[in-house]
Amino acid sequence: MVTSTARRPSKGRRAPVAGVVVVAGLIVLALSIAVTVTIGPAELSVVDVYAVIFDRLGLADSSVTAIREGIVWELRLPRTLLAAVCGAGLAVCGVIMQSLLRNPLADPFVLGISSGASTGAVMIAVLGIGGGAVSLSGGAFLGALVSFALVLLLATGAGGGTSRVVLAGVAGTQLFSALTSFIVISSADAERTRGVLFWLLGSLSGATWTDVALCGAVCAAGIVVCLVKASSLDAFTFGSSTAATLGIAVGRTRLLFLMVTALITAVLVSAAGAIGFVGLVLPHAARFLVGPRHSRLVPVTAVVGAVFMVWVDAVARTVFAPQEVPVGVVTALIGVPAFALILFRTRSTP
Repeated sequence: MVTSTARRPSKGRRAPVAGVVVVAGLIVLALSIAVTVTIGPAELSVVDVYAVIFDRLGLADSSVTAIREGIVWELRLPRTLLAAVCGAGLAVCGVIMQSLLRNPLADPFVLGISSGASTGAVMIAVLGIGGGAVSLSGGAFLGALVSFALVLLLATGAGGGTSRVVLAGVAGTQLFSALTSFIVISSADAERTRGVLFWLLGSLSGATWTDVALCGAVCAAGIVVCLVKASSLDAFTFGSSTAATLGIAVGRTRLLFLMVTALITAVLVSAAGAIGFVGLVLPHAARFLVGPRHSRLVPVTAVVGAVFMVWVDAVARTVFAPQEVPVGVVTALIGVPAFALILFRTRSTP
């Protein structure tokens, strides 16, 4: 009894701790964006970055030269903001999948969406399907939707349980990965293969304000859904049977979360390629900070993911400058050791 009573206050203090973490994280995110935008061949300062932003927002006049203003507003800022959005969205999708599947090693790509997007992108870039009317991002988005539809069809036909979703995702991933490899090997020349491979490993180099607006809107909507349905995610953590006894419509709610995850992942992959390990590792870091309650976990995970990806992108474009490294390579180099640690910590879990 004494042990139980002693533990309750620490759990009760999680909520204010989560609020502090979110506020501090947003401040760190704003500073990280300003600092990373200055990193590159052109000499810029944090003051220049904020001056350009305030000028564009009509809040103050900027004395920054037109060239530097173009570098900030047209090149670096949209790329950095897209990195933040991708980090937040993929990390939140990881939270959803780990809750639904009750598996600490689940991530948003378990639905096969990344493989489908890769196939769609390769069909546009290598085979020229669409005759130029469909962009590479558009092809990736359509491929992601087709992949998710196939996985959903297989999972529903097999009974619709969480284990069936995983098995259907594995099947979809293998199918579309094989199709992608076949198309590249049989149809692409060396130059096209290099370009496609760079995109498949994750690239933010072509980021535009349209990408930022679309991805940001979709991710924001998905996060709102997660916050509104946070109690349902909490219930799914204990299993579908427990969720059903709490009055949750398990089938409809699971489908809603799967569709949210699929839409966010499809949009992000179509804009930036496949960026792995973000949705796998970062939810565990956030869970360590604020615990498993999703009303706290979701916003903290989003902020942590955004800060993480902003700095990953900065490393990817500067560590081997002028040669750029795909961001997916950097996240893998960081994520694999973290993944091994997670496996080690969960080795006794049945």
